[in-house]
Amino acid sequence: MDARTQVREFLVARRERIGPQEVGIAVGPGRKVRGLRRSEVAALAGVSVEYYTRIERGALARVSPQVLDAIARALRLDEAERAHLSNLAEIVAHGGTDRRTSTRSWHPHPSLQWVLDAFTAGPAFVRNGAMDVLAENALAHAFHQDLHDMPGTPNLARFTFLSDRARTFCVDWDVFADIAVAILRTEAARDPHSADLHETVEELLSHSAEFETRWRAGEVRRHGTGTKTFRHPVVGELAVAYEALALESAPGLTLTLYTAEPGTVSARRMARLAELTGADRPSTSGVSETPSTAMRSVAVSPDGRGP
Repeated sequence: MDARTQVREFLVARRERIGPQEVGIAVGPGRKVRGLRRSEVAALAGVSVEYYTRIERGALARVSPQVLDAIARALRLDEAERAHLSNLAEIVAHGGTDRRTSTRSWHPHPSLQWVLDAFTAGPAFVRNGAMDVLAENALAHAFHQDLHDMPGTPNLARFTFLSDRARTFCVDWDVFADIAVAILRTEAARDPHSADLHETVEELLSHSAEFETRWRAGEVRRHGTGTKTFRHPVVGELAVAYEALALESAPGLTLTLYTAEPGTVSARRMARLAELTGADRPSTSGVSETPSTAMRSVAVSPDGRGP
């Protein structure tokens, strides 16, 4: 994940997604260029085409914030994309040195695990930028039971692209896949020295053509709040809201909470899942307990909607 390569892939993808008509450029018959030409982006940003070409090839080391802002406006970058471009410029400016670090050996402070265990309304878990699940409550373990069946460190991106079960569990799989790749792309610029991220991306590029296609597209995003729909093998379909919070005590790690809207079918199914696994009661030991695999023997009701 060379920084200059990331710059090139990102800017080319952003340039190619904008139609000339969107920025007031008349298009004659026979135009075969996808999106905007480099010269058109340069004109919109108020820089020479030679200068913009060097930038698109990764030469961001001495580019001023004003020029980056002009390029961001020309390419219609959103807030997450602007931050991504700024992060890439910072990496290039510091030479892109490789001093890889890992958070997979990280363990939650007991007080954080108490907080996770005390949250019984839904799954709660901590992940790193590579999407490894590093800590969780019992309900999160039960909710992501198929994830935990995979070998190695539980990883949400690996599950999405390398497990056949993901296409059933993740309703609207394409959206889940797009989100996973965008998170990894964003993290690649935020923490370019993450050994965990390098390992995850390299594995997925080697084993998933669908991941590779999305990775080359260079999409980035901030994944803070929203809704998702899952189809759990035991209790059926659940629509949940999620909140993702940065851990101040552990920079680079994210606490994610899932909860269903009170009074809905999804809320009743989440409560049923918690009941089946004993996750409806806070742990009294201060240590997260792994749900019993006996839950797997509980059948989904004949209508396919779960208990």
